[in-house]
Amino acid sequence: MPSWATLLSQAFNGLALGSLLALVSSGLTIILGTLGVLNFAHGALFTVGAYAIFVAFQYTSSFFLAVAMGSVFMLVLGILLERVIVRLFYDRPHEDQILVTYGVGIVLVEVLRNVFGSHAQRVPVPSWGTGVTEMGFLMYPTYRLQLIGMVAAILLALYLILYRTSLGLVVRAGIENPGMVGILGIDVKRTFLVVFAVGCVAVGLAGMLYAPVVAVSPDMGATFMVQSFVVIVLGGLGSFPGAVVGGLIAGEIISITSAFNSAYSDVMLYGLMALVLVLRPQGLFGSEGRV
Repeated sequence: MPSWATLLSQAFNGLALGSLLALVSSGLTIILGTLGVLNFAHGALFTVGAYAIFVAFQYTSSFFLAVAMGSVFMLVLGILLERVIVRLFYDRPHEDQILVTYGVGIVLVEVLRNVFGSHAQRVPVPSWGTGVTEMGFLMYPTYRLQLIGMVAAILLALYLILYRTSLGLVVRAGIENPGMVGILGIDVKRTFLVVFAVGCVAVGLAGMLYAPVVAVSPDMGATFMVQSFVVIVLGGLGSFPGAVVGGLIAGEIISITSAFNSAYSDVMLYGLMALVLVLRPQGLFGSEGRV
């Protein structure tokens, strides 16, 4: 039986992991809900983001400047992928979308492996994030606390874009009724380009912020891709609040279960997913008809 201190520490770990899952899943659910594309390259894009900050930090020695440069790179990459490949598969069966995006993911990972090798790389924790923070009831790594705050700020920015701008109105309308959006004369193709690019930036930012916590390796995004799909099932397809809440729930389940027996962390997560599919197939925040 783990101690209370261990459980509390794992609860904070779950909050950090859950916030990252929420950020990864928010980009994925926006793309899937708006474009109807099952983007199986999402995990590879997470890894690309981690390597982007690894390279940028070597040249700038500034964490925030490296994040900014990495975000621009992810934006350009997202635009290229959408214009060259993804847009050709909007009206194709989901099986084709899965195959092509899975193939894109493999290509991206193998390019990274060829350029950087299979050995893990390190992104140093920024100087302002080193050490631990004394919270009275717990001493916790400072950067992980800052990670939670940075992800929360990014999620807030995404929320404002989705719910307080005309672009967000079009995106949410496209999730509910994409045919009607086209009839109203809105340039759907341009909206789709923006949505896909924003999704790529979101998952890339998650990889960048996570890079100082773990070793950066070509296969680091695989687990996040699987877990992000579970989060979408929990929260509901196309639901931004669902992605956030689902990510936090998933992070806490994985971390708290690991305190007892890490071998059962994924079992508990998939068990909850199965329960949600039985009791509420549309997810916690999803709507009927988008199962």
